[in-house]
Amino acid sequence: MGPFSKYLLSFVMLAFLVCFCDGLFPDKKTHVRIINELGNGIDLNHHCKSKDDNLGIHVLAPHRFFEFSFMPNFWGSTLFFCRFWWGNDDHWFDIYDNGRDRDRCNKKCWWKVNSSCPCLLDGKHQKYTLCEKWNDKKLQGSGKGNNTARIYNDSEYLEAGEKKGK
Repeated sequence: MGPFSKYLLSFVMLAFLVCFCDGLFPDKKTHVRIINELGNGIDLNHHCKSKDDNLGIHVLAPHRFFEFSFMPNFWGSTLFFCRFWWGNDDHWFDIYDNGRDRDRCNKKCWWKVNSSCPCLLDGKHQKYTLCEKWNDKKLQGSGKGNNTARIYNDSEYLEAGEKKGK
């Protein structure tokens, strides 16, 4: 067997392996949903991103949601983090951390954000009981309260169709 035949055989085997594995894992995407449960008619401002993707600034009216999907990386290090702000409150949270969420989300990471913390949907019991603390230690030097929120709540930063938050 010549060198070209070896390369061709290797390529065909690799293509077969990729197709076979793709069939075993038909829905590889993880879906993250963020629901505004602040109450009292308060809008939730948020800005989510990862190392590679900036999802932009969004304003969620009460009981509305924002959703995005992605494929976790091969190394298991996928991380999406979000800044949340409303009124005088300003918080950070890792909305998807592969090490923490890979097994417990089962491709569906739905979070309800209330004033005290974000809570993840427990798929087994269909209740938002998996509550986490804010990552506020990451807020150092970023400002706090309305002065910071006002900058990002200005009309020029809103995306098409979004309305200014309260």
